[in-house]
Amino acid sequence: MSKTVNTAIELDEGLLARLTALSALKERPPGRLMAAAIEEYVAREEQHERERAEDMERWQSYERTGVAVPHAAVEKWLSSWGSEDELPCPK
Repeated sequence: MSKTVNTAIELDEGLLARLTALSALKERPPGRLMAAAIEEYVAREEQHERERAEDMERWQSYERTGVAVPHAAVEKWLSSWGSEDELPCPK
């Protein structure tokens, strides 16, 4: 288990009231709820940044090579969605 540290966070009064109420409903300390929310946010943002970096790599590869998936292949793939013979994503 990783070591935990204390940190301060400023919340407006309305948000603090909502957090306090939710904490009572969940029977969990407000700090636990904040930690869980921050963990979810950081994980989501990290995934977003990984996807953005992947998109940028693909774009730069296209700019270097001019190689892309042909429109007809993408159209055929999309047309197969929802059918029994759904095609794999073209590469």
